[in-house]
Amino acid sequence: MQELRGLPVVNSLAEKFKIQIEELAKNNIIPKLAVVRVGERDGDIAYERGIIKRFAAVNAAVEVFALPIDVSQDALEETIITLNGDDGVHGIIVFRPLPKHLSAERLKTIISEEKDVDCMGNTKSYPPCTPQAVIEILDYYGVDLTGKKVTIVGRSPVVGKPLAMLILDRNATVTICHTKTADIVGECKRADILVASAGVAKMIDADYVHGDQIVIDVGINYADGKLCGDVDYESVADKVKAITPVPGGVGTVTTSVLLKHTINYRGNKYV
Repeated sequence: MQELRGLPVVNSLAEKFKIQIEELAKNNIIPKLAVVRVGERDGDIAYERGIIKRFAAVNAAVEVFALPIDVSQDALEETIITLNGDDGVHGIIVFRPLPKHLSAERLKTIISEEKDVDCMGNTKSYPPCTPQAVIEILDYYGVDLTGKKVTIVGRSPVVGKPLAMLILDRNATVTICHTKTADIVGECKRADILVASAGVAKMIDADYVHGDQIVIDVGINYADGKLCGDVDYESVADKVKAITPVPGGVGTVTTSVLLKHTINYRGNKYV
């Protein structure tokens, strides 16, 4: 079994970031990301910490706007509008999913396309960070998607659906599974590459996989007080060809993709 760790991917991207940040510094520009978080979900907090750590390592800035779980739609929208107009902010990310009383659809029409570093709104902006991180990992480890059967467990607009589009662009055949999928175990087991993004801790166990399979775990969950993915790593790792760990896998690279998009803010003359 090969463990597809995110750190080597991060390091390969870091050299490019250093050069770009040095160029921006010549114009007194410090790349800055605004993180908009509603509530205190464990997964959001873990992601936020990873973002802060990754940005600090290259002298980029992060400001967190932590809003209460019962924040109104108007107040949330006012926050986004203020950040749109702040010249010192180069990227905005709104953690999703939002509470049910809030409309992400309305935010899509408000967030600045130039600062929409996680592709919340206009599809012409940057690709979503987590799906792009999956692609970065596959590319780094030399996984050719052409002709491969890829099964994605999870159909969220944040990961599952955009990842399917990115993978289709690489000439793979994509199946998306969800709670209504008949024989979901069989669908997963027939895949060459299995991506777990359902948001259910340790959902994917040894019954879902086979020995020649590559497993990409996108999940960020807590079970028994510990961070874990959607894959039951202990039962799956020795039964597949390769696997990403949690922590230390996709999430590690996701923060680097977010940094990349923030550095490449379209309002800067240097991108």
